[in-house]
Amino acid sequence: MRKTILYLLLITAFGFTELAAISQQKDSIPSIINDTTITDLNFDENLDSLLNLYYVGQSIASNPDFWNYDSDSLLPNFPDSVYIERLRNIPTVVDLTYNSVVRRYIEVYTRQKRSSVGVMLGLSQYYFPLFDEIFDYYDIPNEMKYMSIIESALNPRAYSRTRAVGLWQFMYGTGRLYGLTVNSLVDERRDPIKSTYAAARFVKDLYAIYNDWILVVAAYNCGPGNVNKAIRRSGGKRNYWDIYYHLPRETRGHVPAFIAATYVMNYYKEHNLKPIPVSFPLASDTIMITRNLHMAQVSEVLGIPMQLLRDMNPQYRTDIIPGKEKPMPLRLPLDQTAKFIDFEKDIYAYKDSIYFNPEKVITTPTAVDAHGMDEPPPGNYAKLYYTVKEGDNLGFISMWYNVRISDLRYWNNIRYNTIRSGQRLSIYVPRGSLNRYQDINDLSFKEKQARIGKTVTTNADKPAPVVTSGKDYVVYTVKQGDTIWDIMKKYPGVTEAEIKKLNNLTDVSKINPGQQLKIKPKS
Repeated sequence: MRKTILYLLLITAFGFTELAAISQQKDSIPSIINDTTITDLNFDENLDSLLNLYYVGQSIASNPDFWNYDSDSLLPNFPDSVYIERLRNIPTVVDLTYNSVVRRYIEVYTRQKRSSVGVMLGLSQYYFPLFDEIFDYYDIPNEMKYMSIIESALNPRAYSRTRAVGLWQFMYGTGRLYGLTVNSLVDERRDPIKSTYAAARFVKDLYAIYNDWILVVAAYNCGPGNVNKAIRRSGGKRNYWDIYYHLPRETRGHVPAFIAATYVMNYYKEHNLKPIPVSFPLASDTIMITRNLHMAQVSEVLGIPMQLLRDMNPQYRTDIIPGKEKPMPLRLPLDQTAKFIDFEKDIYAYKDSIYFNPEKVITTPTAVDAHGMDEPPPGNYAKLYYTVKEGDNLGFISMWYNVRISDLRYWNNIRYNTIRSGQRLSIYVPRGSLNRYQDINDLSFKEKQARIGKTVTTNADKPAPVVTSGKDYVVYTVKQGDTIWDIMKKYPGVTEAEIKKLNNLTDVSKINPGQQLKIKPKS
């Protein structure tokens, strides 16, 4: 049934006559290719795109030998007979033909782009196990994973001038045909796992048509329509090298580049190439997100670099994981998944009114009274005033009065979440609960926290204060796994802005184990 559907789709896209032509089964002897010109595969653009990944940049920054990768290497030169024998010895069902064009691509990989190949060898330690498992499920030859080398150089954000996207370079229509979501928030063509499943199904369907893995490589790149035209123009021949000059020029290099990539990935040691270790968490796990979540919430609470989260989850185009409509995956370093589960509620709540402001969903024009003040909410409500104390924030105040942060901002015309000590806030509470809330303004921080069932650490439980310049503060030594969120929980009332100011920090997400932070606790 699936094969029938595929044929119908291809008939619609490329025409019935071209499909009829490929049904002619003719054997042909591969012709000798004398073309020694490397056709346009955008090699420089594709390979150098590797350097645009965060974890690759981190590796290069910590690897002083990267830029001298070629200088200390001996570049062996082998005769054609050696290449032919090595290709013959690779255990594969894919036809790995050798000729002058293949040799030129081998030289590109082993001589001109050695550093980029070293990075790809490092990245392959992460991506190839994923590809192997998925391709094995679909009974696809292991070597077909090397198509990802020539398609994207293992960059999940690769974007071609023809608007193909991702590790497997799916066009919009093909991606949608194979079940990949593409919208303003999500582009699953950039999802390493989902796009690989789609690529495996696409490859399987192409093989059902051509029954030849090399023609599959060509058709994957330029589409079945162009391969079918080349077969017709060659008189029905079905050997890639016999239809070579009938293919689009930019596609001719794809198969020799694929054969060269297969060779290099199996014999890189013989060319004194070595994997460049990549600062990428090889061990990772997936959390299913069931609410809308911004990756900055995860980054700031767990202390994971934002760019690393983006590179581990490249399918999210605006950093928003739209999990409310359906569960969406979030890939994390393995050592962070348990921590995410422990702090899941805190992560969702962290700055939620900033990243997902409910006022932007349903907004009512502000009504004002004769004095220009906001009118109270409808119903039986009483108005109270609260004077902001040092260390207060809208989160605390909303819990003390059991109101929403968005309401506090609306009633007091507050932009973002910024409030200042001494500021007077208007708060509306049900008249029946007036006695419960009217004394909150006069309570200490500890008493207000006790009202909502929170305990405040006493001074006896805190590090001994150190007096400097007449100001009392404690010194906290950052422990392994600590984030600024963890530390703020140890000292209720202390704000992120205060920690940044007291310690001259510009980015509180970049704290390190052993670092000492000055913190001024609240009484």
